[in-house]
This record gives sequence, structure tokens and C-alpha cells, in this order.
Amino acid sequence: MRSLAIVVAVGVLAVVVAVGALLALGARDEAPVAPASGPGELQPDKGGRHLEGGERAPDSPPASPPTSGPHRAELITRDRQELSDDEVLHALELGDVVIFYPGTRPPAALVALQRDLAGRFDAEVAAAGQSVVLVRRPGVGPVTAAAWRRLLRADGPNDPRLRAFAEHWLGRGA
Repeated sequence: MRSLAIVVAVGVLAVVVAVGALLALGARDEAPVAPASGPGELQPDKGGRHLEGGERAPDSPPASPPTSGPHRAELITRDRQELSDDEVLHALELGDVVIFYPGTRPPAALVALQRDLAGRFDAEVAAAGQSVVLVRRPGVGPVTAAAWRRLLRADGPNDPRLRAFAEHWLGRGA
């Protein structure tokens, strides 16, 4: 009986030591979480909460496309048109890269970039966060590219920074 008590005591002691070690080691993890670095300007983190039912976040001004924020989870079904901030934010959250242009039709250089990197727009590919989405947005300037919490204001549709931005951020999302 005495040997059984010793075995139980040793077992309890081993469990206490193991739990203590885990707590001590876990408490020492003070590594800061930094946002990923890459091309484009880091934007403020406005969260990514999905809005319910009739809830709606206000649309951002045309010259300031959103890169994060509360939104309704609305998938993009077509590109080369104006899209709501909800559609844009959800696409960015999934990992798509959105390139805004001001005219009625996207410049040929943007269409070529889209096809080179992700192929023609496909709603299923966009829902998987693997699409370059061309979005008409009057007032945005010559061309602006967006990823989750990243923005790049390009000099024009032939700016080589657009390719570097899209290649780097495509598929990363929130």
C-alpha cells in the first residue's frame, strides 16, 4: 500500500512540474506581431468584422478606396464595373488584389496584367482569393491598387510597381 502511495505522489508531482513548466514557458512569449512587409503603403487597421442583416458601413470617398473595415460578406460576381465597398473589402479579406481605374473601361495594360497574373476574371477564383479584380472607381486617380491594409497609388496603368504589388499580395488576404 505504501509503494502505491509513493507511485501516486510521484505521478502527481510530475504532472505539477509539467504544468508549471508549460505555464512558465508560455508566459515568456513576448514576440510582437508585426504586419507583413511588402510593396505599397500600410493602411490603418479598421478591423474586418462581418456586418449582419441590414447593418451597413458607410461607403468611403471615391479617392480613398478602403483596405480594411467592417463589411458585409458580399462576393464579387463581375469586374470592370463599380463595386460597393462591401464587395471590395470582402475580396481584399479573401486575398484578391483590386486595381481601381477612373475611366469607363480599364486600360489595356491593366487587362494584360490581370491576365498575366490570374487569368480572366472568374467569380470562383475571386471567391478563393486568387484574383486580380479590375474595378471602375471615378475620382480614384490614374490607377490605385489595393490589398488587405495596403494601398499603392500608381503613376499610371504601365507603372511596374503594379505588377510587383499584385504578385506580392495576391492570395494573402487578412
